[in-house]
Amino acid sequence: MSALEVPVTRAGLSPLAWLDDVEQQRRDAGLRRSLRTRPPGAGGVDLASNDYLGLAQHPDVIDGAVAALRTWGAGSTGSRLVTGNTELHEAFEKALAEFVGAESGLVFSSGYTANIGAVVSLSGPGSLLVSDALTHASLVDACRLSRARVVVTPHRDVAAVEAALAGRDEERAVVVTDSVFSADGVLAPLPALHDVCRRHGALLIVDEAHGLGVRGAGGRGLLHEVGLAGAPDVVMTTTMSKALGSQGGVVLGPAAVRDHLIDAARPFIFDTGLAPAAVGAAWAALNVLIAEPWRAEAVLAHAQTLASVCDVPTPPESAVVSVILGEPEVALGAAADCLDRGLRVGCFRPPTVPAGTSRLRLTVRASLSGDEMALAREVLTDVLQHARR
Repeated sequence: MSALEVPVTRAGLSPLAWLDDVEQQRRDAGLRRSLRTRPPGAGGVDLASNDYLGLAQHPDVIDGAVAALRTWGAGSTGSRLVTGNTELHEAFEKALAEFVGAESGLVFSSGYTANIGAVVSLSGPGSLLVSDALTHASLVDACRLSRARVVVTPHRDVAAVEAALAGRDEERAVVVTDSVFSADGVLAPLPALHDVCRRHGALLIVDEAHGLGVRGAGGRGLLHEVGLAGAPDVVMTTTMSKALGSQGGVVLGPAAVRDHLIDAARPFIFDTGLAPAAVGAAWAALNVLIAEPWRAEAVLAHAQTLASVCDVPTPPESAVVSVILGEPEVALGAAADCLDRGLRVGCFRPPTVPAGTSRLRLTVRASLSGDEMALAREVLTDVLQHARR
């Protein structure tokens, strides 16, 4: 058989023939996904991206990336344990740790790998992991990879977390949660979770991907807001791809955690270090946020305005405004209608959200102008009136 011929199984079919059936099932359920190419300088109003502070196109942020590119080159050239660790990486880690109130930080190539590195390295066989049912996919995958015993508790259910910790046989336990849940933008009950963890000797790992730049004084995050920044039994993870307008992830916490991750976190040890341009951009964005703390306040103000326009019953607590419409086809149609009128919005369907809760996911930017907000108000009012009939 030629290498270009289609292989067959014992049943006489290609081993990938099953993909046709799966794709058709997804189409029938309204769950088929497709890429939407964004051209440079795309027009319209963007309420779909995670560029919460409007810094991805900020001239200082672009200049920060260019300066790092010219100084350090296009790539980091290797893992950070070999040649990929630059003075820029370490200086940014220290600056971000100081900003959020942590003792130290460690940069990873993405928020996804930061979560996997932190959770897997700080748990492992013979330990217990307790995870909120609606944590981000990266935390879910980290739990699966950890080889720890995993207990998934109902969403924001502190009593269930305490029951899991109280009933454990394992010596070590870790509780993982988002600070701001990405699909609906609600906050985790961090003070209550921390109290439970402390009573039962458990570590608390909090993903601040949607909290950094939005919650807390000057955007320092929800942990800082509730007084848990720098706590010795709390580890924070976050991404530089949202409020900081760049790319990459960071684990922040006690210095002993940083030292351990350098020795034990496989996504850190074996992955190429984050490109210097991304680090330079993130650092520049952090400096903009420090100089302009109004950006964090503007995010929440814009979110409250949009929630009112969309008749969302609960005031938003983050940059996310979740408008539940029910079935996938309804949400898809509403998103398409918005796009046709110059408004780009997010559309979340199962399995990202539970069945029957497909929704428009609106994300605001601090830099939205009065004209952009006026267009969003007009389009959303008309589209949602039709979608909710």
